[in-house]
Amino acid sequence: MTNTLTSDSKTLSNGPGTLPSVAYGAALPATAAPAVLARYEEWVRRSPQAPAVVDGDHTWSYRQVDEAADALVRALDGRVRSGDVVGVCLDRSAALVATAVALARLGAVYLPLGPRPGERRLGAVTEDVAVVCLIGDPAVLPAGHRAAEQVELPLPGEGANAAATVVAAFAPPAAGARPAPPEAFYAVLTSGSTGRPKALAVAEPALASLLDWYRDVTGLAPGDRQSLLIGVAFDPHVMELWAGLTSGAALVPAPDAVRWDPAELTDWWRAAAVTVCVSATPMAEPVLDRSWPQDLTLRHLMVGGDRLRRGPGPDVTATVHNAYGPAEATVVTTTHAMPPTGRVSDDASAPPIGLPIPGVTVVVAGADGTVAARGEAGELLIGGACLAIGYLDPELTARRFTAAPAGSHALGPDVPGSDVPGSDALGADRFYRTGDRVRMLADGRLEFLGRLDDQVKISGVRIEPAEVAAAFEQDPRVRGAVVTAPRTADGRTRLVAFVLPAAGAAPTADELLAAVRAWLPEQAVPSTVRVVEAFPLDANGKVDRAALLAIEASAPATPAPAAPDDDATGSEQLVLAVVRDLLDRPDAVLDDNFAALGGTSISAARLLAALERASGTRLRAPEVLRQPDLRAVAAVLDRRRAAAAPAVV
Repeated sequence: MTNTLTSDSKTLSNGPGTLPSVAYGAALPATAAPAVLARYEEWVRRSPQAPAVVDGDHTWSYRQVDEAADALVRALDGRVRSGDVVGVCLDRSAALVATAVALARLGAVYLPLGPRPGERRLGAVTEDVAVVCLIGDPAVLPAGHRAAEQVELPLPGEGANAAATVVAAFAPPAAGARPAPPEAFYAVLTSGSTGRPKALAVAEPALASLLDWYRDVTGLAPGDRQSLLIGVAFDPHVMELWAGLTSGAALVPAPDAVRWDPAELTDWWRAAAVTVCVSATPMAEPVLDRSWPQDLTLRHLMVGGDRLRRGPGPDVTATVHNAYGPAEATVVTTTHAMPPTGRVSDDASAPPIGLPIPGVTVVVAGADGTVAARGEAGELLIGGACLAIGYLDPELTARRFTAAPAGSHALGPDVPGSDVPGSDALGADRFYRTGDRVRMLADGRLEFLGRLDDQVKISGVRIEPAEVAAAFEQDPRVRGAVVTAPRTADGRTRLVAFVLPAAGAAPTADELLAAVRAWLPEQAVPSTVRVVEAFPLDANGKVDRAALLAIEASAPATPAPAAPDDDATGSEQLVLAVVRDLLDRPDAVLDDNFAALGGTSISAARLLAALERASGTRLRAPEVLRQPDLRAVAAVLDRRRAAAAPAVV
């Protein structure tokens, strides 16, 4: 796909004067794309011995994956039926791939939840969604499913992320839990302002059209190796998994250690001979900040999920695609391709999110709901074949999936581009209101400007601060909570929770953080918790969030800095200084555990980079996260330094 307005991407015009902010990708073929499962089964017939999954020293052919999927179908026969929702709590592995194929063959709805979704969060999902069973390691399942009937599943147990035991746990759906619509192929969870995640259903044709575009733009084909890198609960996971299986390529599951360490990631690309990769933006940006390895087989790097702040440098040998798209529009709706050019990127401006892919219509609407003119900022609306069926909550679907924007029919049937199928001049009769603020440039490309509401993105995951606040309020020691999302000096978004204790309670910030981790994905856990006596209110009696942000910005570092440790070694002083600055914990001491201080795998990656800059020694994320305290981290740093030092003769 090109990224200029040729026959692949068309615009609408009012005639002379200012162009409206409307663009759409190429029309889809008149005949429907083959179903997703049918494309996979074609490769099983054509090349049964070709590798389908390569996980370190273990390889599964297309025939072996298909046999594993058939074994799973037999194990679930009569228990899981067409249209049933099945929650999958597995990590990136051959077992996960076989499960996805088996559920598609059964006609069941694949709901990827990730290997460690959190017991309380998982419990909330099973209360709202009519999940027939959960598939995963028994240890990660909620209590109700651990006590329910379980069937051990014959799934591959090899691989870096594979679970030793996998079961299907059957428990009756909760009263009032919503089923998926009958045409659903998969479902995903998105953040919800009520404190509970929202389940969204997507039909097979929408995914099939996306995969057709993906194969066309990347050239993915037999002999290629497609990454299986994205977090399983993040909707691009569905794209990368089925992209490999429907093109005859091999899927390569990534070990968990590579996901937040740029050096580990590029080493893995090299060792695994990855040719096409999908990556969350926060994972890819540190790679683009480093010297690009010149011995990679990687041809295409598809990044998305957050604002990309820089383009590739002159040494990057892969085409980098800045992709944009909410789960409600099936993963990707617009892209901007940056092929190797030898030119230095303009770091002063973020790359655009580009032009719509085939079958997609994009509109920028002004505050009055009408189509904005080119160059004016407004809300991005998305229509076309990409749209999801909707949320399992029909009222929420009706609010967010709306009719064509006001005034669109006035554009008339004879405007350029009106050959795109649809009920109106825009080529779509239903649009999803993204809540994202964008601007359409004169050539039709879109610039991303931020959110119109309070929703934020942390490491590629959409977070509703209200959901995080609601998680704190599950604690009986909490009377109320408000979560804000200030930006750090280097442009990163962080979450700060202000918590009002219940009468007679005196929880500490660390206690509250420990409790809330069971409710939230890692990216949604705040970096800072402030226990307050009251919330500031505005003139309307509502919580004054601006005042909270001002208080946070002006507050001195709390708690008070710990006393200097004069007996600390140089490495200990370095680790302590970096952790205090990185986590905004001036009170941290060497006996503290990194995770207990609020450190995550995401902040661990930043710690690794900071330590490498300061010492020239590279650690690995697991070496930080598995240590009992910061003193042990410094000891690992010393050992690695000693091992790298030249021998003294």
